[in-house]
Amino acid sequence: MKYLVKFIVVTLSLLICTYSFAETSQKIVVLDLTYVLNDSKAGKNAQDFLKKTFDNDKKKFSSREKKLKEEEKDLLNKKNILSKEEYGEKMNELRKKNMVYQTERRTAIDKITTKRAEARRALLKKLTPILESYVEENNISLVVDKKYIIGGGTKSDITRLIVEKLNKELPSLNLK
Repeated sequence: MKYLVKFIVVTLSLLICTYSFAETSQKIVVLDLTYVLNDSKAGKNAQDFLKKTFDNDKKKFSSREKKLKEEEKDLLNKKNILSKEEYGEKMNELRKKNMVYQTERRTAIDKITTKRAEARRALLKKLTPILESYVEENNISLVVDKKYIIGGGTKSDITRLIVEKLNKELPSLNLK
């Protein structure tokens, strides 16, 4: 009888504890961070600016590359006409021009990469307080990025709401 009473007490306490933990439901929502960064007004403007800058640099560098190739062909055609010293000097000049071109091109690409990273940081910096206030207002316990979710309902997706709030807070980024 003594063991039966202990068994009943332990079983009832486990059932009550399990039920009380089940009562505190956790609200988990999904946020598509890629969509927020790419399709918000500020994100689109930043992407358009960076794409335009990249295209302009690409045109400028492709024309310089064509000129360097033409100079190289011209120099190779004159190889038999020029003396070895003169050919060597012109080849060294062409190599220096090519090295300057490669350095400038690499610098331009690095500049665009840093601007992209700065824009992302600025967007995330503005997004964080918006998310925090939304989480507190709606008693949300966890926000998960959509790319880490395999399945789920559309009711838990807060992406559109957050994009609307972000568009009000940050209409554009000043990238220059």
